[in-house]
Parts: sequence; C-alpha cells; structure tokens
Amino acid sequence: MDYIKKNKTAWEEAYDSRSPTWGTDVASRLSREKFPFVQGAIVAEIAALDFEGREIGQFCCNNGRELMALMRTGASRGVGFDIAENQVAFANGIAAELGLPCEFVACNILDIDESYHDRFDYLFITIGALCWFQDLGPFFEKASECLRTGGIIIINEVHPVTNMLCAPGEDGFSEERQAMLVNSYFEKVWEQNTGMSYITGKTAISSTFVSFSHSMSKILNAMSSNGFRIRSMREFDYDIAGGMFEHLDHKGIPLSYILTAIKD
Repeated sequence: MDYIKKNKTAWEEAYDSRSPTWGTDVASRLSREKFPFVQGAIVAEIAALDFEGREIGQFCCNNGRELMALMRTGASRGVGFDIAENQVAFANGIAAELGLPCEFVACNILDIDESYHDRFDYLFITIGALCWFQDLGPFFEKASECLRTGGIIIINEVHPVTNMLCAPGEDGFSEERQAMLVNSYFEKVWEQNTGMSYITGKTAISSTFVSFSHSMSKILNAMSSNGFRIRSMREFDYDIAGGMFEHLDHKGIPLSYILTAIKD
C-alpha cells in the first residue's frame, strides 16, 4: 500500500499548489448548466437511465464536480470518495454552498467502511481512476460491496491502448512518433514527479505519482470475478484525457470507452 500513501501526498500537494483559477468555476457552472463537467457520449448514457430517487456513488471523485453535476438527474443522494483530504474538503464546501444532497469522504477506496456497503444504485468510475490501483481485483470487490444487487456500474475511462502511445511531454515525443506504439500494452508502472499540470497549470518537481496500466482483459476479468455482468461496451476514437491525445482524435485509434455492468 506504500504507493497509495505516496499518491495521497502527491495529490494533496498538487491541490495545495493549484493555479489561482483552478476550481473557481465549479459552483457557478453547477448553478447555471444542466450537466457541466460531463461530456461526450456519457451524457446520452446518463439520459437513458432512471436516477429518480436513487443513490449514486463515485470512486476517485477528485473535487466532486462530476458527482454534483449528476444530482441534476433527480438522484436522492450522492457520495464521493477520494484519497485527497483537501480535495474532499473543497467538494463538501461546494455541496453545502449549493445545497446539494451530496457528501464527500476522504479515504483509500479499498478501505471504504461497511456503512457504505449495499448502499448505491449506481456507481460512477470516471477518467483517471483505474490507473491508481495496482490490482483491480480488490477495487472491483469494493465496488461490488458498495452496490446493491441489481445496481449498475458505469465506467467512462481512457482506453488501455493509450498507454502504448507516447504522450506530449514524455521523453521521446515528437510529431513523427505521436501515433507510434512505444509501451507495452500489458503491464507498465508509471512514476512521475513533474506535478499534476491540469491542477497546477505548470510543470514542476513534485512528490511522486505512481500509476499502473491495465489491459482490457484485466479490467473485464476483475469485474467478472466480482459478480459484474457486462451490459454494454462502447469504444470511441476521441480523447477524454484533457487534451493529452486530442491530436489523434477521429483517426481510428481507440482513445476512450464507456462500459456499463450490473451487479448480479
């Protein structure tokens, strides 16, 4: 679990070093837009489901903005979990300011306590969540514990194929290599200490973030072994990684996906 402690330190440091404008639009956009911070095909996926009076959970909720946006669906309650205590405090502050029926809990996802078991009708996993766990078995075991029987998990993530690509800012990236496969599809540990630029607005020496690549088979097998039955799986050739791969949009490379499954 040492890597989880490292990531907690790095995420909290990134938030403390955030740019002056980061997060300042969350309350205003939640007040005036129907589904802010929820984009692309996932909007239609949400619209096709019945959230009225239901409870929604989100693992790795970051600053809570996506979960708070989902409260527009008529859900009765939302609970977000994230390891960074300062991000969670921010989310709870916005929810209180706007009077939203949400709570946010600071904890290791793998340590969510039993009071949240069999609690949720829907569980959301959004971009950049799965990579922070070395073994997806315990992650989806916890997801299964937290969902009610018949509950639905919705995953909107970057496609595992993107882990094979050389991203802008990485060693060796060039225009000529932007679509080349340079990493193993099956397993890689990523360690970087140049900060989290989408929060800080800059690249600078930071505490170390540790993340892991996962093949699609590892994701599906971890779900299947924890009682999930796949309802649908759709792949897309557009980037949802904050512009990391937008230069490859609509060029036939799988860059993102939406997967829904039911807890039997």
